[in-house]
Amino acid sequence: QVQLVESGGGLVQAGGSLRLSCAASGGTFSSYAMGWFRQVPGKEREFVAAIARSGGLTQYTDSVKGRFTISRDNAENTVYLQMNSLKPEDTAVYYCAAGRRLGVQGSQLGDYWGQGTQVTVSS
Repeated sequence: QVQLVESGGGLVQAGGSLRLSCAASGGTFSSYAMGWFRQVPGKEREFVAAIARSGGLTQYTDSVKGRFTISRDNAENTVYLQMNSLKPEDTAVYYCAAGRRLGVQGSQLGDYWGQGTQVTVSS
């Protein structure tokens, strides 16, 4: 059983930056592809970014390309999401997810989920 704990959310002004972290425990971290999703009230959870087990392949949804960067440190069992040039529409609860496979746009992730961290971007 893998446990995922997100941190790093908060309130930031538009144009600012935040770095989210997701610490994993209870499994072999390097065996899992990892990803970030986000959800706003009343909407479905949406894919944001994903990274392959080795870190050699990354995926992003179009709206965050060039602004967000996903990375992982397999020695520290942690995946990160660096978010720059934040916009009010990035406001959401951000969730970390793990899966044995990456899939297209992180479609195979979701074996395990974190509890989420709130990101609020003010205009």
